[in-house]
Amino acid sequence: MKNLENAGEISGQMASEELNGQNAPEEAAESMADYEAELEASFKRVREGDILTGTVISVDEERVILDLKYYAEGIIAKDDLSNDPDFQLKEEIHPGDEITATVVKTDDGEGNIVLSKKEANDILAWDKLKKMMEERTVVRVKIAEIVKSGAVAYLEGIRGFIPASKLAAEYVENLEEWNGKSLEVTVITAEEENKRLVLSGREVAREKLADENRKKVAKCQAGSVVEGTVETLKDYGAFVTLENGLTGLLHISQISSQRIKHPGVVLKEGQTVKVKILSAENGRISLSMKAIQAEDETEEVFDYKESGAATTGLGALLKGLKLQ
Repeated sequence: MKNLENAGEISGQMASEELNGQNAPEEAAESMADYEAELEASFKRVREGDILTGTVISVDEERVILDLKYYAEGIIAKDDLSNDPDFQLKEEIHPGDEITATVVKTDDGEGNIVLSKKEANDILAWDKLKKMMEERTVVRVKIAEIVKSGAVAYLEGIRGFIPASKLAAEYVENLEEWNGKSLEVTVITAEEENKRLVLSGREVAREKLADENRKKVAKCQAGSVVEGTVETLKDYGAFVTLENGLTGLLHISQISSQRIKHPGVVLKEGQTVKVKILSAENGRISLSMKAIQAEDETEEVFDYKESGAATTGLGALLKGLKLQ
């Protein structure tokens, strides 16, 4: 009887478990799947020289601790993180970041794996840099020091050289002004065999200027009347710098309603003029003074002499007069 009672109790317990937890086997399977990666990693044997990737758990002034999904955590000392002398550990690395590093020791005496990001970087960085060069990737770097004829910046932990001619859109005369500054660059040379990395900020800077000019040109409305300063005179016209900093061409045929042989007959460099925007397309601005004159009903007609003097013609004064 006692056995039957025990059997009944067990049967009732199983029935209760089935009623209260019908998904128990499924939950167990999901739980195993969740830990599959960790279980697999725990069977792996880590050797010195291996390259591992882990997630940053914590950061302090002297080291970074990584979760390697392994039975032991990874430790990277500050000196093993970067070759950059200006590297700021707590500013540049945060919990949740992923770091790839080389195993230096499998046990530091406390059960942790000692890693070096610098060593892994020396192995992997050049591949990244070559890819950046091929894809013309734009990255931001900080000038670490000024050297003869250029500047030094670190990218992917590798020391790179930026020639003075490639720091900005134009050649930089005073290099010291750039020390400590940040700028966007592209990789133009990445030679692993010679450990030669050359960067350039010129292309990025010029593209930014061109983009800004395109945006400014797009805002120039055809038909608008604006003021500008005559920058230079050419045989075919004058270049006029407008109030927004853009330069437009005032063609010789658009300077006056009368035919002139040279823009210098009417204009001089540095002169302020009022012009009408005829068009602003493809980054080019076409200007006209003649269009404003045509709209001015009180326009005077001038005789332009080759000396540059302008006098009012007698015909224009007598025109329209009636004699009684």
